[in-house]
Amino acid sequence: MSHYSLNPHYAEDDVKQEPNRAGFGRGLKQAGENNQSVVALCADLTESTQMHLFRDAFPNRFVEVGVAEQNLVTVASGMARAGKIPFTASYAAFSPGRNWEQIRTTICLNDQPVKIVGAHAGVSVGPDGATHQMLEDIALMRVLPNMVVVAPGDSIEAEKATLLLAENNKPSYIRLAREKSPIFSTENSPFEIGKAYVLRQGSDVSLLGTGPMTYQLLMLARLLDLQGIHAEVVHVPTIKPLDEATILDSIRKTGRAVTAEEAQIAGGFGGAVSELLSEKMPTPLFRIGIQDHFGESGTPAELLETFGLTADTMLSSIVDFLKRVPQYKPGY
Repeated sequence: MSHYSLNPHYAEDDVKQEPNRAGFGRGLKQAGENNQSVVALCADLTESTQMHLFRDAFPNRFVEVGVAEQNLVTVASGMARAGKIPFTASYAAFSPGRNWEQIRTTICLNDQPVKIVGAHAGVSVGPDGATHQMLEDIALMRVLPNMVVVAPGDSIEAEKATLLLAENNKPSYIRLAREKSPIFSTENSPFEIGKAYVLRQGSDVSLLGTGPMTYQLLMLARLLDLQGIHAEVVHVPTIKPLDEATILDSIRKTGRAVTAEEAQIAGGFGGAVSELLSEKMPTPLFRIGIQDHFGESGTPAELLETFGLTADTMLSSIVDFLKRVPQYKPGY
């Protein structure tokens, strides 16, 4: 287990918050400074996706394709074949939501190192409503051969992830939110593609989070402490490839697991963990996320509460799960 440097102020009411897309924007600009082969393409959402930082620094390496998401990724695939490292950005509802077939055929089938940036994912998009709240993207992208899938927990991690994706030579998807979220990591926190991290030790249940939901699990663990329940919190920013060893080591110790994601639980992050456990260590698992429902219009805070994605709204169902379900022991 790698030592993880948590923000010492993460549990305070005034913890610093920032959209993780802001970290992506900084990371992309830095990646462009590091390597002149990095190029950027956008579908008429340059400021929203924070790609304007790269555009302003490297105008000759930026392409605005307009509202044409299929063209966005096919052009990027051709640029990758020519030796470039393309980052493509749009809202996740449109990329991969609208151009999944082109991603599958022109990028993944040919194993081209295009980086697909899906911004404004999850219900925390807010008032834009169900059409713009992409909840199915984790399932769509992790099923694709060759595709790497990353959901950074905060803006600091998004910046680190962007820099590493620029170097991994693989088709990759990075999932970003619109709304600001608490920063729980630090500049010294480890981050590697394909690695999960134990943020908090526990013995009664493993709480596995991806993206900004990991922060909610950190806060949930504090609430469980008050009830004498000692939860281990595991941050899983890379959904594919999954860090099986870290996840299994944690659940082997605690005997029960909970997953949390701001996405459909069908085929998503919880589905990936369920598949892992069913094959290698059958263990009780409770999945938290969107359960066969489209999003709704409202403020980000209202929607996270409505869909049970905050520490307070998760608490009772987790306590009930732990009361009903005994800890798994090897040999059951």
